[in-house]
Amino acid sequence: MAEFTPTHRRVAVSALFFVAGLCFASWASRIPDIGLKLGLSEGELGQLLLALPVGSMLALPVAGWMVHTYGSRVVVLAATCMYAGFLPLLGWASGFWSLAGSLVLFGFAGNLLNISVNTQAIGVQAAYGKPIMGSFHGLWSLAGFLGGALGTLLIRWQQTPLWHFLLVMGIGLVLTILAHQRTLPQDTGAEAGGPGLRRPEPYLLRIGLIAFCGMLCEGCMFDWSGVYFQKVVRPDATLVTAGYVACMSTMALGRFISDFFTHRYGTNRMLQISSALITAGLLLAVLWPAFIPSVVGFLLVGFGIASVTPLAYSAAGRATTVSPGVALAMVSTIGYLGFLLGPPLIGLVAEVSSLRVSFALVAGLGAAIGILAARPAPTPTPAQQAT
Repeated sequence: MAEFTPTHRRVAVSALFFVAGLCFASWASRIPDIGLKLGLSEGELGQLLLALPVGSMLALPVAGWMVHTYGSRVVVLAATCMYAGFLPLLGWASGFWSLAGSLVLFGFAGNLLNISVNTQAIGVQAAYGKPIMGSFHGLWSLAGFLGGALGTLLIRWQQTPLWHFLLVMGIGLVLTILAHQRTLPQDTGAEAGGPGLRRPEPYLLRIGLIAFCGMLCEGCMFDWSGVYFQKVVRPDATLVTAGYVACMSTMALGRFISDFFTHRYGTNRMLQISSALITAGLLLAVLWPAFIPSVVGFLLVGFGIASVTPLAYSAAGRATTVSPGVALAMVSTIGYLGFLLGPPLIGLVAEVSSLRVSFALVAGLGAAIGILAARPAPTPTPAQQAT
């Protein structure tokens, strides 16, 4: 059997993060089209988006058991193929309930993939002996940017969401097959057991809330940036995805350069800077919803949300009462809830008020990140300092 280096493992796991981001971004970039095709209001669209977290929550206990029983290598292969394979169902849906059922399946596969691929990432990071989690999330964000750009191109070529999703499914399956052999065959220590169900300590709860707010803002931009441009900014039809692409491009760039600025300014200061960028960018788009100011605002939001999740994961590793792996599982679970539950709640608020009010509320949650980050982290134990 061929021997693979940590670099081989890193490239393979990065490819799976890329597939996950590309599939999700492809769905997000076509939400306005699918909403128009099915004649959905903001409220109906918000109700539909609730199907995604329902599927994800159904997967949570199953994913932990499967990773513990079969190992993340087997589960990540199955989950990635399912995630890519379920994507065309979203373009095939012809009504509210068929789309809702497809979203439940898509959400189930997505959370199965989220837990198994992050278990792989923890193992690769242990082999490197230094933090590299940000680069994995950077590849996910880069896939989000490319997925949005591909969506813009295919909309311009008047291609249906179904053909778009079939193309992405093919790309995803090819990358998964090529990467699978180089993934980690065995999981690292306790991380193979998946997220624990224990109650987090106050410090981890605070970091989890930071991740929750940051990922809620991120989910808002994925699911609603195109709709916001379509319904509020109202540019030419070919520019509806401009805000989405602007946000995803700066988010991808920000994740690749965030380590440099974190080393210079520290975790808490970077979280406060990120908070300010998110709040300022969203308020600019809400208070001045013209094309150029909104694009600039979404660019700022992308830079703001870029480092929140990687920084929250790094801060979780400084917990003094549980291992870094367990702390990461707790924080990522709380944060992922924000990513999944935020977008449908935005739709429900928009139904009773407006999308501008919804985005203003998200700006408030962006500001909460800076408030939560004001308190210093606990002092690491000697064992944690050694790592």
